[in-house]
Amino acid sequence: MRHAETVTFGGSHLNRAAELRGNEATTLATQSCSRSIVMWRGKPLVRGSGLDQLAHLPMDHALFETTLRPPVPPIFLGLSNDGHGLFAHDISAWEPEALDAESLTQFFDPSQQHHPSLPADHLFVELRGIMARLSARDAELAATARAIYGWHRSHRFCASCGAESRMAMSGWQRNCPACHTPHFPRTDPVVIMLITMGNKVLMGRSPGWPEGMYSLLAGFVEPGEPLEAAVRREVFEEAGIRVGAVSYLSSQPWPFPSSLMFGCAGEALTDEITLDPHELEDAIWVNREEMLDVFAGQHAFLKPARKGAIAHFLLRNWLADRLE
Repeated sequence: MRHAETVTFGGSHLNRAAELRGNEATTLATQSCSRSIVMWRGKPLVRGSGLDQLAHLPMDHALFETTLRPPVPPIFLGLSNDGHGLFAHDISAWEPEALDAESLTQFFDPSQQHHPSLPADHLFVELRGIMARLSARDAELAATARAIYGWHRSHRFCASCGAESRMAMSGWQRNCPACHTPHFPRTDPVVIMLITMGNKVLMGRSPGWPEGMYSLLAGFVEPGEPLEAAVRREVFEEAGIRVGAVSYLSSQPWPFPSSLMFGCAGEALTDEITLDPHELEDAIWVNREEMLDVFAGQHAFLKPARKGAIAHFLLRNWLADRLE
């Protein structure tokens, strides 16, 4: 697919400089030209009237001194185009004065948090709400930081012996001090499928989704399973549709919390839907004309897929006949 790398979170060609993870990155972190993005409970710090730019703070910013006690080392993300160090700090230990705890548990958290040491236009916001507005570089940095910090939170303890492990290699490794087992960030492969039959595409709805929200079917790839087989299995399990030819289209890192989405196209051999109610609340076929109304916000009940998500990307390119 010629437009594959224009998907959100992909295509910025970030130099991750893995060879510098270690003592070299520690030295970079002390340099005045290095910059850090900031995360709070999975939300990136953004700035500007449109909240469309990551805030890049100097490494010695007072925010890190007041909220990170004891000091927490930053994660090295890579090098900027001019060779300066790019890092991420997590200040999730900070407790805002007026924290709406209920909003943090919603499917989409609309709340915004402001730290008193920062300008008024610097806010922590839900990444899914602004991902399509960020530059390709900022989007990749935010996705990487969110995924890595999520891994550190969920993998504090050694899977071999149960001891608490320690961050190493500038955040890209955890080492167990008891049994010396090294642990590395994990990414979970997921297939998301543009299943078509003639002029129509298969859309599904998971239980608990907001009203009107439908998307392409998706599911985790199982151990020992090729992508093509995962596409056929997931679609049949969830909707009872048999799928023939399968092709790969594009991929997208999806840090909610740690997936890599493999966008695939599949040709349906049958069209009668049989739902698995444990997986889907509903599934429907939508033709091109209806989908055009959906994207224009004029459909009777369907809402368009979220901008920035690979489902939106694949559907938009399907409508434009740009899947090759």
